[in-house]
Amino acid sequence: MKKKSMKLAVLIAVFALVAAACGNADESEDGGFRIAIIAPSASNDLAFTQSIVDAANLLKESGVVSEVAITDGTFVVDDAAVAIRDYASDGYDLVIAHGSQYGGSLQEIAPDFPDVSFAWGTSADTFGLPNVYSYEAASDQGGRVMGIMAAALSRSNVIGIVGPIEVGDAKLYVDGFKAGVLIQNPGADVRVNYIDSFSDVALASEAANSLIGAGADVLSGTAQMVVGAVGVAKTEGVLWFGTQANQTSLAPEIVVASQVYRWDVIFREIIENVKNGKLGGEIYSITFANEGLVIEYNDGYSLPADVRKLADDAIETFKSGG
Repeated sequence: MKKKSMKLAVLIAVFALVAAACGNADESEDGGFRIAIIAPSASNDLAFTQSIVDAANLLKESGVVSEVAITDGTFVVDDAAVAIRDYASDGYDLVIAHGSQYGGSLQEIAPDFPDVSFAWGTSADTFGLPNVYSYEAASDQGGRVMGIMAAALSRSNVIGIVGPIEVGDAKLYVDGFKAGVLIQNPGADVRVNYIDSFSDVALASEAANSLIGAGADVLSGTAQMVVGAVGVAKTEGVLWFGTQANQTSLAPEIVVASQVYRWDVIFREIIENVKNGKLGGEIYSITFANEGLVIEYNDGYSLPADVRKLADDAIETFKSGG
């Protein structure tokens, strides 16, 4: 009788362990959320691609997602399309096509995977598809803030902007920066040079040299090609304002501040929607008001207090809806 009781106790304990293990496995499976990112440039480009990679890493560190897969350097749209389809086929919960050039591919691919959620940006178009989110950055807000600072710091009253292709958040930023300069100094000469490329570092360098040759003592620019322009600004001792990611490390002596994209702010909500069964159909934007946009000042640059106040006041105006 005693032996039977012991055997029964052992069996109960074994069954309990098995049940617990199964329960934990189910819990892990249900709680895991996998995202994949397809982006046009390097993950550490200190610009557009790094902004989404940094956001994804924050989401993973905070436990919002369990896995982050990244295919970067897909400047060729056809290569990106293959990666988008592969991740969808592998059953990722959210596939992020981080590049406005990927819209056409996503519009074709998403209907083939109605149970997979997709997001793409920067854009304000979901193509009317129920499993596609789109996202954009109100980059003109940060552009205006930094344009105000640029005008206040410039001694030559000539300010240059190196632009990539005149679309999306790049155009918004350039337009906002120019507007900020002219708000602060209506008589300033703002020169914009679009090089028609997101990635051509050499062309960005040439554009920066040309702008400095025209008298610019402050520069800004957007997209991954700006490393070329920053290099020229550093050599010539010209101030630089960055955007998309913090660019201080490129040239701590001349970078004044950077507008930083915090995509994690909106992706927390997107992921929560997907978990609740809403796979798409909405458009999101990061702004100063929702803290998806932040200005990160370079502590190594001695920014005059009155110029800092101009910037902080402009940020507060955006936050209050002005």
